[in-house]
Amino acid sequence: MDSIKCGWCIGDPLYEAYHDTEWGVPVKDDATLFEFLVLETFQAGLSWITILKKRENFRAAFDGFDYKKIAAYPQSKIDDLLTDAGIIRNKLKVSATVTNAQAFIQTQEEFGSFSHYIWSFVNHKPIKNSFTSLKEIPATTPISDALSKDLKKRGFKFVGSTVVYAFMQATGMVNDHITSCSRYDEI
Repeated sequence: MDSIKCGWCIGDPLYEAYHDTEWGVPVKDDATLFEFLVLETFQAGLSWITILKKRENFRAAFDGFDYKKIAAYPQSKIDDLLTDAGIIRNKLKVSATVTNAQAFIQTQEEFGSFSHYIWSFVNHKPIKNSFTSLKEIPATTPISDALSKDLKKRGFKFVGSTVVYAFMQATGMVNDHITSCSRYDEI
C-alpha cells in the first residue's frame, strides 16, 4: 500500500521521489542551501517540476553549484549559459545567479556560514505547521517577507517573498507537509 503524500507531487515519479526524500528535510549544508537558492530563483514564474526535470542540467551547467566558481564567472561563461538549452535561458536569472553567489560568500563571511544566517530567521529550528489541506498552505509569511527584504538588502536578486518561502519549504526551515502525509511526522 502506498503511503499518503502531499497532493502536489502525485503523478510524476520524479516529483514523488523529490517529495519523499528531499522536500522539507532540514538542510544546514551551505553548498546544498546554495543549490536550492539557485533552483528556486530559476523557478520564479515557472513550475517546480520544470526545474526539477532540468536539475541535473543545471548542476552540470553551473559547475555543481560551486558558488565560489560561480561568483567568479566571466562574461564568456554567462554567454555560454545563455545558449545552454538544458537550463532556463533567462538572462536576468543567469546574471542573478552570479550576483547571488557573490552575496552568498559575503553573507558567509559575515555570519560564519550561510546556514547560520538563514536559519536564524526561524531560531535555528524548523517551524512545524499543521495544515490539513494544500489550500491552507500560504505562498508567503511574515518570516519570508522579512528574510526576502534582508536578502535583497544584502544584494541577492530574484528573492521575493514567494521564492523565499518556497526555499524555506524545500530546505526544511518550515515543515509544510500536510498532516495526513506520511512525511509530516518523519521529518
